[in-house]
Amino acid sequence: MAGHSHAANIAHRKGAVDAKRGKLFSKLCRAIYVAAKTGGGDPDTNLRLRYAIDKARQYSCPKDNIERSIKKGTGELGGENFEQVMYEGYGPGGVAVLCDVLTDNRNRTAGDLRKAFELCGGNLGQSGCVSYLFNYKGLFLVDEKTVAEDRLMEIALEAGADDVAHVEGYFEVTCDAKIFDTVRKVLEDSKIATESAEITYIATTEVTLSVDDGKRMLRLRDLLEENEDVQNTYANDLIPDELLEG
Repeated sequence: MAGHSHAANIAHRKGAVDAKRGKLFSKLCRAIYVAAKTGGGDPDTNLRLRYAIDKARQYSCPKDNIERSIKKGTGELGGENFEQVMYEGYGPGGVAVLCDVLTDNRNRTAGDLRKAFELCGGNLGQSGCVSYLFNYKGLFLVDEKTVAEDRLMEIALEAGADDVAHVEGYFEVTCDAKIFDTVRKVLEDSKIATESAEITYIATTEVTLSVDDGKRMLRLRDLLEENEDVQNTYANDLIPDELLEG
């Protein structure tokens, strides 16, 4: 599978958390709010809510923020009216980009995203223009120092995972999104710690960028990360190592 940059992207994202913690918490809580509004406030029966809470906890989001977001979603407290939209576009060098958005104003968000893409040499596209280049998968990152590859592969594949790949100091375990919870439970029961566990979009092909296009792509990622409406960005870019190391 294409996935060279998953570990690097997650490490980069976690490294930037402290500088952007307030905005990150806002995004995490917005996802919790929408999950509670659409599926109820009980994470035992609402998997989407459980995943949103788990992700918030991964980034040390305060418990009060999480509980308040759930109450807003269930109507116990007043809340905004957000909707989920997937925007698609082309980044520098022809990179395919998906933007998972929660917004209360589509026109504002579309205008902001269009400007960000154009500033970085790309353009916002139509629905369906690049989404066919991604698969919706469960993805687990396991530190290579915490488990033997043979043991992890045996446990993960027996649980129904598609693949176990060794990438940049991590093992990447992928599975069908429908059995994400099953695989996660098996890993937990087997005492295998995960650096991250999420359902995500994984590119089926990748675009290797030049240094100049790589700089523009990193700038685009930063602009999208700064946009409070954008929950997640997925792309099939391969950034030159010297830019990531810098």
